[in-house]
Order: sequence, then C-alpha cells, then structure tokens
Amino acid sequence: MMEFFDIVDDNDRVIGTAPRRECHGNPALVHRAAHVLVFNRAGQLLLQKRSPDKDIQPDKWDTSVGGHLDPGESYLEAAVREMHEELGLSGLPLTFLYHSKIRNEIESENIATYLTSHEGPFVYNRREIVEVRFWGPEEIDQGMGTGVFTPNFEEEWRMFKEFRRRYVTERESGIGLCAGDSLPDVMKNVDG
Repeated sequence: MMEFFDIVDDNDRVIGTAPRRECHGNPALVHRAAHVLVFNRAGQLLLQKRSPDKDIQPDKWDTSVGGHLDPGESYLEAAVREMHEELGLSGLPLTFLYHSKIRNEIESENIATYLTSHEGPFVYNRREIVEVRFWGPEEIDQGMGTGVFTPNFEEEWRMFKEFRRRYVTERESGIGLCAGDSLPDVMKNVDG
C-alpha cells in the first residue's frame, strides 16, 4: 500500500498530498513529522537505532520517537500513535516543547517535538528499530559529528539544548520541565 503525506507551505498549511517515495528525495515537498523525546528519571534520553532496511539514514541512532503525520492527522495525534507503534507506549502524558523545520538534501519536514518520561521496558517495532537504549547528555555530546547519529537527531539535540537554555531556569531550585503533573522533573539531571 502506498503511503501519502500532506504537503504544506511555509506557514504549515496543507496545500496537497504526495507519496512518501516522492517526499523522500524531493526537498521541495515539505511534509510534517512528530518527535517525542523520552527521558528517564536520571535525565538520560532514549534513542533508537534505525533498521538497516530504512530508506533514510539506516543503521544510525535517532530521536526516541519520530514519525510522519498521516493525512489530516494533528501533530499530537501522530506523536501518540508513533509512540505506541515504535515503542509500545500508550497513555503517557506528553508536554509540547517546540516547532521546528528541518531542511536537507533528502527531505524537508516541519516538526513538533514533545517530551515524556518512562523507565521502560519498551516493546519496539523490530522491523524499523534494531535497538533502543538510554544515552546520557555527555555521551550524546561526544557522539555529535561522528556519524553515529542521524543528521536530523543532531539538529534536534541542538534545538533541545537551546530550548533548555532559554526556557528552563533556576536549575538549583529544581524547577524544570515535567511531562505531566505526576511525574518527576526529568530535566533536573540533564546538563545544559
């Protein structure tokens, strides 16, 4: 079955649809994706290693959850769906972080990024994901630019760190981002 994506303009308004195979390879076809950053209580970020069969960036470590929006789907709906499809997680509170645009020679995506917290276990989709594991912020920083991560994740990590610098303050007081009211502050252990 052929997969289709909504195509959007610079203001993220839907202007048409196109098959996935055309969107990957034609950066003029801007489409939407949702990302979820899954942290544990120690402030480590869950990353997934992409399958060698993926059409984009096979065998590289990527964002905890990432997937394209189905036509007519909202960013939040896609984040919830993808979190379940990729990691087997459902019913977790998601905190919206930011919108971003990723542009490269392969594709152009408008992205909404969300935050949640979970310790595992994870039941991941083995057709798309080879492995999942938590990475500490220092470990991620050391891997940047080495080819271990997808370029999109490296850009996501830079955006996340900038977001933290701008919006998470009073670190010593323990004030930070929290995915829902009942979960602990997942940011207090993440280096900025």
